[in-house]
Amino acid sequence: MDDENWKNQYKEWKALKPFQIKLLDDGAQSLSQAWLINAMWCEWKDIKKLKETELPTLERSLSNDPWEES
Repeated sequence: MDDENWKNQYKEWKALKPFQIKLLDDGAQSLSQAWLINAMWCEWKDIKKLKETELPTLERSLSNDPWEES
């Protein structure tokens, strides 16, 4: 995926504060700014509903419940 693509999409989808736009345009200059960019990327990813891995669905069987007394 193109790095700039997610930034542009995120800027279109969210009402950002001026410092967030500057951060996306100029990049991080400190560790805390990198954390903010990562948080924005994670939010973009949630919005886009992208998942890197599919989690298995866990179904609980009542007949094999180790906590249930017989």
